[in-house]
Amino acid sequence: MHPQDAPERTGKAGIAALGRAGLLVTVAGFAVNVLAYAVPVLGARRLDAADLGALAALLAIGAIVTVPGVGLQLAVAVQRAQAGGRPAPAVGTVSLVTAMASGGALLLAAPFAAAALRLPYGQLALLAALTVAVVLAGRHLGDLQGDQRFARLAVAMTLLGVTRYGGIVAGLAAGAGVTASLAVAAAVAWLTLPLVAWLAAGTAMSGGDTAAPVSTRQLGRRVAVACSATLAMLAVSYVDLILARQLLPAAEAGAYAVGSVLTKGALWAPQVVTVLALPRFAKGDAGSIRVATGAVALCGAVLVTATTLAGDLAMRLAGGAGYTGLGAHAPLFAASGALYSLTFVLVNALIAAGARWPSAPLWAATVLFAGGAQLLPHPTAGRLIGLAVATAAATLLATAVAYRSAKRHPTALSSAF
Repeated sequence: MHPQDAPERTGKAGIAALGRAGLLVTVAGFAVNVLAYAVPVLGARRLDAADLGALAALLAIGAIVTVPGVGLQLAVAVQRAQAGGRPAPAVGTVSLVTAMASGGALLLAAPFAAAALRLPYGQLALLAALTVAVVLAGRHLGDLQGDQRFARLAVAMTLLGVTRYGGIVAGLAAGAGVTASLAVAAAVAWLTLPLVAWLAAGTAMSGGDTAAPVSTRQLGRRVAVACSATLAMLAVSYVDLILARQLLPAAEAGAYAVGSVLTKGALWAPQVVTVLALPRFAKGDAGSIRVATGAVALCGAVLVTATTLAGDLAMRLAGGAGYTGLGAHAPLFAASGALYSLTFVLVNALIAAGARWPSAPLWAATVLFAGGAQLLPHPTAGRLIGLAVATAAATLLATAVAYRSAKRHPTALSSAF
């Protein structure tokens, strides 16, 4: 086993190893984001407007239907950490069912999506094949995360980025159209999957066995809970951007979209902390939640302070000189992302603790924000982002209350959030 893969460290050596692991995972996440960004950039230069619109729609659908892969990763990581690195007997069956259900759901919806979005059925079928491979890879990422083999996890994350986007980038770079690029992507995905599985092969013991083996039904329920939470995270963090398109004039909606870049930066920048901390959450490490929330809160505070001191510069970097007029609102965009980032730490802690409905505050916030935005008198970008910050703060508070209740009454987790 590579030294960086060792699951446990103590003292300065442990802090150094964890720091290296965090750096590797951060670099891997950055590489994946670069690949994801390259798809629309290349598409804009290689495709006509109609094909570019089709590709954008397919990418959006793909982001939704691959959510079960993230849920599968979370559930498997928790199970592996609690079981001391031993896989659940049901993990293969649950992984296959989750992947086939994801791809199958897309195929069932394909006739309707093809008609509503003017997409060829063949493109949706290729996307379904790609989806199955991506979701299956989530199981292996969960193995590595739960075992705290973070160096290999970073490599596997990069390979998963290649699985999701590399084939499309290669196809577009070669001058292929949308259908051919998706075909290349599906082929690359299935060729890459064995490499991800090979990286996760073996068992890295991460401590004593603290949990009884889970059944197929139990693991399936955990995957469903984690999927719901992941989807809720996406919904609550994007609902304001969607409603800005509906409620604001076109130019102001565009400016809001630029401001949301700061929101996403504050939201996802510290997520490596949650990736590293989840196995410790699963093993009931009480100190890990304090360290994780402290680190994420510090990151958020730095970003909010920076946008307060240099709001115009932040907006210029995000969208260009034409958007500096929203500089006064830059701290609000950053604050929204920072608050949700803290919320997501607690949601992951609830998932690790076995809570049945950790996503309930997030879904409630999504619905309440959507309703509240419709009631805004004379909606403006400032009022909408103000409502978003208030909603994020209320969501964090509700999730913190749910977490404290779960800690005080652990036997009530099955009926709590």
